[in-house]
Amino acid sequence: MDALPLRWDMPRADAAPDSWVETVAQAVPGITSPRWLAQVLWQRQLGPASDLGGWLNPAQYQPTPASTFGSDLAIAVSRLQQAIASEEKVAIWGDFDADGVTSTAVLWDGLGQLIPKGDRLTYFIPNRLSESHGLSQRGLDQLAQWGATLLVTCDTGSTSGAEIAYAKTLGLEVIVTDHHTLPDGDIGAIALINPRSLPPEHPLATLSGVAVAYKLLEGLYEALDSPPPLPLEHVLDLVAIGLIADLVELRGDCRYLAQIGLARLQTQTQPHPPYPRPGLAELLALCKRTGDRPTDISFGLGPRINAVSRIHGDASFCVELLTSRDRDRTKTLAYEAELANTRRKALQRDLYGQVMARIAQVDLATTRCLVLADETWPTGILGLVAGQVTQALGRPTILLRIDPPTEDGSPQLARGSARSVAGLDLYQLFQAQSALLSGFGGHPLAAGLTLPVEHIEVLAAALNRMVRDQLGGDGAPQPTIQIDLTVTVAELGQPLFRELKWLEPCGMGNPVPKLLLRNVWFQNVFHKKLRDRQNKAVSFIKTEFELWDDVAETGFPGEWWGHYRDELPPGRCDVVVELDFNSNTGYHVKLVDVRPTAVEAPGPVPGQSAPVLDWRQHSPVNRESALVVNQIPMQWSDWQAWQRQAAQAGLPLALAFSSEMDDLSPGEVWQELVGLAKYLARTQTGVTRSQLGDRLRLSPPSLALGLAALETAGFAIAPDLRPLAVTDPDEDLITIQFDPDPVTPAPAAIQQFLEALKEEQFRRRYFAQVPVTALSW
Repeated sequence: MDALPLRWDMPRADAAPDSWVETVAQAVPGITSPRWLAQVLWQRQLGPASDLGGWLNPAQYQPTPASTFGSDLAIAVSRLQQAIASEEKVAIWGDFDADGVTSTAVLWDGLGQLIPKGDRLTYFIPNRLSESHGLSQRGLDQLAQWGATLLVTCDTGSTSGAEIAYAKTLGLEVIVTDHHTLPDGDIGAIALINPRSLPPEHPLATLSGVAVAYKLLEGLYEALDSPPPLPLEHVLDLVAIGLIADLVELRGDCRYLAQIGLARLQTQTQPHPPYPRPGLAELLALCKRTGDRPTDISFGLGPRINAVSRIHGDASFCVELLTSRDRDRTKTLAYEAELANTRRKALQRDLYGQVMARIAQVDLATTRCLVLADETWPTGILGLVAGQVTQALGRPTILLRIDPPTEDGSPQLARGSARSVAGLDLYQLFQAQSALLSGFGGHPLAAGLTLPVEHIEVLAAALNRMVRDQLGGDGAPQPTIQIDLTVTVAELGQPLFRELKWLEPCGMGNPVPKLLLRNVWFQNVFHKKLRDRQNKAVSFIKTEFELWDDVAETGFPGEWWGHYRDELPPGRCDVVVELDFNSNTGYHVKLVDVRPTAVEAPGPVPGQSAPVLDWRQHSPVNRESALVVNQIPMQWSDWQAWQRQAAQAGLPLALAFSSEMDDLSPGEVWQELVGLAKYLARTQTGVTRSQLGDRLRLSPPSLALGLAALETAGFAIAPDLRPLAVTDPDEDLITIQFDPDPVTPAPAAIQQFLEALKEEQFRRRYFAQVPVTALSW
């Protein structure tokens, strides 16, 4: 099952006015004419010009006071002061994802300055694999037995009315800090601090769980007669991690806290940070990050924190990892998190393949919401894979793990995760079908659920009907890339990156800028299987390349995660990329999408892996002052014919060639041919035989044998009768189809191709080593 092709939404044609560019320039010191940045901001229309300075530069932002939360915050602060004064035992109830773990760590460090840790302050985090989000009677019993009289939740609890009622019977009062969906009525907490109670455009409205916990500490610290030993700012690095790792829109105070938190996080890699967190420093070292970029969290710290509960279930040691000052202990814990993340990657890739194989048997023409269940799927990574499927197929996806049958006769349950598409609120869907569910919770775009196994089919039918009614039609909405700028290869690099970095931190409502480059090609392409820290190969592939266009003096490095090199189309392409930088690889692009250029630019496509070179001397050759041929001769008559043509034209003779494919064995070239054929079949891209031959370094006779071998391996090759888009008018396009049913290739046909290629490679190597003067005899 292949992903749906992406629709490219092109940037607005009108340029940002000079007055807007000047407004942006005043907000970003050090850049005199930030036209690229101004253009992106002009297109996105993120807010009025009066708010632009504070949005771009946290030094110009006026944060919103915690007192905005009103009476609930005042009650919570007063009750905490009472607990501190009377030396009560206080418990923190957190959650197992990155937002929940950092929320717990923020309260553990923040309250821990006022309440002795361990003696009168503890925390509890549910087990991801055996429990669900929210409060539970088991956990409440455990905390009551410890002696807690006050419970403070973080990143959870808004809909836990029944559990809060049970807590009261145990003598526990509950303060809820959360950012998930609000309840319909009173849940019995003494205070409920939730930004969803504020108007949608309020600067605090999109706070995540960790930011709400921070605001509670802010209100408490302001109410103290004397400040604690460490200022509130010492937890800002943890706040940034939770904010960026969670699914919240980074605007208002959310964006401000992420910006100043990143500045604090960056200090952890310095020799003497003001507030050292050796666990964070070790995690950053393990993922080879410096902490100054949002991607250091979203692709580094966040996945490693999340991986602990995804693999082990219990994420409690992550709080110790983030808050302990014991370097030896945190180094051990960081390594455990790294190993869990490596395992998570392998499980995720394997499960994604299983799920897509199952979906291949589904009639997608009539299925608008995918609901799949299995007894063997690992619960901890269902949400990740559901997100991948949703992105690939443009459909809301629910993946469930079926629990083993119960011994007491109670209903067998399935539990899992759901991911949605833009414009479709999962929480509302589940609320409408709550009679079928044992429990649910989450965000509009990401949620978790539990239900009896016997209800799965009924739920799937109901959700399909609701999704069809809300989104309309039977076809899935085509996934879209919103392109921000059109640039050239020469414009990639530090100046462009420095401007676009002012948009960070990016996320919901403010995605990483997408750059369109037209008429480019790939050179020096190779892929490699990644290895973990124990030097074991893991199931992730990365293709690396150089990007070139007609005006580039040098290629620009790039990478394409999860793809092989033969998935790149031959010839000229249009690409969408993200410009990135890290201390290990420098400036580079991440390939987002690629398609063959609709209309070929004038002139030939340069060699795929080398500049135009004189065959023997390897000095640059001007194509207008030499007769250039694109292959090494395979026999004397080839060279003599080229010599005659050059003499008739009065030009010297030069060869432009790539020896990349000659570095591969004939068997590897066969695999390249098969992979390229699958790509062409999947994308329905027409291609000429000469384009295939140039890409694979095959002569016409060898290519003919290769195509004949493909036809014995399930491929069908036929003329492409569509209007020619990219081809020589004297050569016909061909199209390739592939039968997915297992086919046993004919060994004889493949062997004939391999033997011909072996002879061809021998001849090329021989003539490549013969001096040019010898060929002039």
